[in-house]
Amino acid sequence: MTWRRCARGTAGADQPRVLASRSRSCFVLFDPFLPGMEQSIEQTTEVLLCLSPGEAADLKEGINFLRNKKTGKDFILYKSKNRMRACKNVCKHQGGLFIKDIEDLDGRSVRCTKHNWRLDVSTMKNVNPPGSFCQDELVVEMDEDNGLLLLELNPPNPWDSEPRSPEHLAFGEVQITYLTHACMDLKLGDKRMVFDPWLTGPAFARGWWLLHEPPSDWLERLCQADLIYISHMHSDHLSYPTLKELAGRRPDIPIYVGNTERPVFWNLNQSGVQLTNINIVPFGIWQQVDKNLRFMILMDGVHPEMDTCIIVEYKGHKILNTVDCTRPNGGRLPEKVALMMSDFAGGASGFPMTFSGGKFTEEWKAQFIKAERKKLLNYKARLVKDLQPRIYCPFAGYFVESHPSDKYIKETNIKNDPNELNNLIKKNSDVVTWTPRPGATLDLSRMLKDPTDSKGIIEPPEGTKIYKDSWDFEPYLNILNAAVGDEIFLHSSWIKEYFTWAGFKDYNLVVRMIETDEDFSPFPGGYDYLVDFLDLSFPKERPSREHPYEELSVSPRCMATAVHLLLLQSG
Repeated sequence: MTWRRCARGTAGADQPRVLASRSRSCFVLFDPFLPGMEQSIEQTTEVLLCLSPGEAADLKEGINFLRNKKTGKDFILYKSKNRMRACKNVCKHQGGLFIKDIEDLDGRSVRCTKHNWRLDVSTMKNVNPPGSFCQDELVVEMDEDNGLLLLELNPPNPWDSEPRSPEHLAFGEVQITYLTHACMDLKLGDKRMVFDPWLTGPAFARGWWLLHEPPSDWLERLCQADLIYISHMHSDHLSYPTLKELAGRRPDIPIYVGNTERPVFWNLNQSGVQLTNINIVPFGIWQQVDKNLRFMILMDGVHPEMDTCIIVEYKGHKILNTVDCTRPNGGRLPEKVALMMSDFAGGASGFPMTFSGGKFTEEWKAQFIKAERKKLLNYKARLVKDLQPRIYCPFAGYFVESHPSDKYIKETNIKNDPNELNNLIKKNSDVVTWTPRPGATLDLSRMLKDPTDSKGIIEPPEGTKIYKDSWDFEPYLNILNAAVGDEIFLHSSWIKEYFTWAGFKDYNLVVRMIETDEDFSPFPGGYDYLVDFLDLSFPKERPSREHPYEELSVSPRCMATAVHLLLLQSG
């Protein structure tokens, strides 16, 4: 029996199952108690406390004592600007209750009523007696309505089950080759593992294209892999154009995904891609590949229904790939891993470049983007400093809005520079950084032994094309153009159907949707309507009440894509 993660952090027992094999695909949910699997329980989350948006807004700077009135359980939350840490109000020593420490002048410590032990809640370390216990932290999350949740992960550090000490690695035994964007090719002894293969075609309709030119042998590399990990359903990680090429050569290649509430391959049948060996694995359980190699998939703390990250361990040496997770594993991650890689660029949503009216002036948008990118850089640098990996690699941000119609977005939706992040990391730590180029290979053994070894990172041959300068738009645009002419757009009823399906309502916001051409000029005879999300109505004029108001320019292809997804989901 395995435990399946349920909505809102609850868990329920579920029999290991093999989902019915449809015409072309097979999904298998791994049972951790099958022969060869280690005896452990899937990681779950439990909601311990919920604060309403008003209660969350009333939290003061410093120490907050909180209680769940339904359960009677007590908690401590420490707030410092935008950072929050929380724990149960139970001393780890002998279960005493913490109270305010009147001798603490900095407002960071609490005192246990049993033995006067003092806990610094800004670090979750006991300061008296020093060097003793660290308090177990809870996960602090803000929900979509700006309410606050305190969550407990169980187990909190699942990678510590069945610990292994690092063994000697021969030169060349573990090699990591960067292909493009978030795609890495890992040689781990005599096994090969590939992360998130997006190597051809666009992502997000025709919004994103590859910045880097993939190595010419990318398809051969995929075909030779022993296993592929796909982190989530976004099309710069789950690339159906890439998988279609792969399936034509090797449809039975083992692909592994996490057991997310939103299935990664929900659209496989409609895609026409014929893959037959997709394995859904539970969170927080080591999956044994051979005697030296295992991996563990973890959920994201902010988007557990969709995002995942992975730890790969070979002979006790860990490789941590947090991919796009906003708060991977609720912020609890292994420290001092051999190699860590994460996203860095920002700009994924394109917000707020297509917004206009109200506060959305060009100056406001430029300042917003600058502030958001700086915030992301500082967060990534702080995370690396806290985790202290031996080597850090920024990836999963090498995309470009290359279609001519997206010229404005490309020029204004500025991305972070990986070298800027690496320089920030070097200022605050001794972590070695690697900015990868397509085809470059990192030899983990050499780099761990001597980061200055000239053979530690082998760059692609001189003259290798690094950046793409042309993209094959036509085949993909033909599909989108066909959707624009769909009969459904002749009937305005699709508008209500789409927003009802999306389910976003009970929010004081009014949006004007303006259909535009590819240059974002109003489309002749196009749709132009209001959506009031308070009651999900479509008024002719803006309501008389006070309300936030935004205007959104949308090209026909974007509208077509939204409706296309609606039709796929509903039937």
